[in-house]
Amino acid sequence: MLSDRAALHVVAGRGGDGGLSFRREPFVPRGGPDGGDGGDGGDVVLVADASLRDLSSLRRRRRVAAGKGGNGRGARRHGADGETVEVAVPVGTQVFERGVLLADLAHPHARVVLARGGKGGRGNARFVSATRQAPRYAEVGMPGEERDVELRLKLLADAALVGLPNAGKSSLLARISNARPKVAEYPFTTLEPVLGTVESPDGRRLVVADVPGLVEGASEGVGLGHDFLAHLERARVLVHVIDASKPADPQWRAIDHELAEYGAGLAERPQLVVLNKIDLEPSPAFGVRDDRVIGVFPLSAVTGEGVRTFREALLELVLAAPEPGPPDELPAFLVYRPGPTGRPWRLLRTEHGFRVVGTPPSEEELERALRAAGARPGVPVERA
Repeated sequence: MLSDRAALHVVAGRGGDGGLSFRREPFVPRGGPDGGDGGDGGDVVLVADASLRDLSSLRRRRRVAAGKGGNGRGARRHGADGETVEVAVPVGTQVFERGVLLADLAHPHARVVLARGGKGGRGNARFVSATRQAPRYAEVGMPGEERDVELRLKLLADAALVGLPNAGKSSLLARISNARPKVAEYPFTTLEPVLGTVESPDGRRLVVADVPGLVEGASEGVGLGHDFLAHLERARVLVHVIDASKPADPQWRAIDHELAEYGAGLAERPQLVVLNKIDLEPSPAFGVRDDRVIGVFPLSAVTGEGVRTFREALLELVLAAPEPGPPDELPAFLVYRPGPTGRPWRLLRTEHGFRVVGTPPSEEELERALRAAGARPGVPVERA
């Protein structure tokens, strides 16, 4: 089963605490502060992997957390940075947060940092000044970013087969490609998109998607219309598969209407028209005159008549068609990194408890920060 959606809760690593330490060596009675800085927390990163087909690997992986930064230690030893977690997703994956598109990984190796690790805290050696020779406090590491995102996959296919249920799309895909979709003589046999690869003798190849049959109102979400139509957005050419044993023009107009209503440039896409089932109707008629229709092919996916001609034309016409660009507001892909969310206050660890410096936070925010720093109930908290 093709999995084209997944929900993830991502948590970046917390920064390590700065070290609170003083130099203690023989014959050095007044050793100064030497606490090192904490390491930064690890990031959570998505990477587009061309070898992945869908999001099934993430169906059970609901939470992704990166590593915590190491704490600073004495002798100015800094903590190690937390381990960054990379999550592989298929090319064509989009990232949404509360319905807003954050990133579109439309090419192999595209990357997006979903959550950035917290900054490590500064050790007490960093707070030395002319008037403060022995600071007895160090900075607590910042928490990493945390968010809930939804991943949606849009199939990357050169051509997509569209049509009403039982028009013969799956049979045609099985004839022209290496795909083996479920085929039966009743509507809605195909319940999810199927990809097949078409290869020519000279080594050229293209990917063809069989999209489940569309019904009237699909553009308004009837059935799984929106989910299915979304998989057409990246196709160079749309292939209308029409049941030639029935009037062809109304079938074409019904599907074309749904494409236009859905938007996303589908109504402007080049189209091939396949008049399937000529074993039932040897002389099918197609009276539509439209500049978007760049070829009409009578054939029978059952007997194979006309399939070779269509297959050869498909390779030529699709590979010559322009690749559709992404939406106007997006580049080919985004490398999105959330901006720093600086706090107007800092939490310092002292020898006896904690100290808050800067604009006082809310009690709830302070409670979260103390809990993340490992504070126990009743620990003294000073406010500078």
